[in-house]
Amino acid sequence: MPAPRATDHALLTAAERGDAAAVRAALAAGAHLEARDADLRTPLLLAARGDHVEAAAVLVAAGADVNAQDHQDDSAWLVTGVTGSVAMLRTLLPAGPDLTLRNRFGGVSVIPAAERGHVAYVQAVLDETDIDVNHVNRLGWTALLEAVILGDGGSAHRQIVQILLAAGATADLADADGVTPLVHAERRGFTDIATLLRDAG
Repeated sequence: MPAPRATDHALLTAAERGDAAAVRAALAAGAHLEARDADLRTPLLLAARGDHVEAAAVLVAAGADVNAQDHQDDSAWLVTGVTGSVAMLRTLLPAGPDLTLRNRFGGVSVIPAAERGHVAYVQAVLDETDIDVNHVNRLGWTALLEAVILGDGGSAHRQIVQILLAAGATADLADADGVTPLVHAERRGFTDIATLLRDAG
């Protein structure tokens, strides 16, 4: 991929640093709003990855594409599920993110958030969007399954299981091998989570 023009490079660098003033200056100088770096990341995606809310707000106001994906299928919106940033989620919502857009694992943003224990994000994305709480990724896992299988059974993941169930997550939706969240919880010794799943079933 050829090196971006100087103004595009300035915009990408400013977005990655979170320098909102420099983002404005680069745009005023004619930088392409959808410029890409060597990994096909746009300024908005770079700002989202660094949780640079002010810089992202400038880009959203300028009309940046919240759904543009890089070489790993990450987008600014999908990255919020990884970082768990509620502030970035709310900054990007006015840009109309595609809630069905999938990451390289075939998941939507709530799935990595559930895995990583981002309680506030899981609550916000389920309260403020109509994201599919029962979306199944390429591994055959839902957000509920990931919270159990990849979580540590601690307070954050217990809260996330409660939030997901309250939002309509199907408690007995099994993985690709036919193993339910309850069985996974029991196997891992997550007694409190197992109780929550039993009560929901």
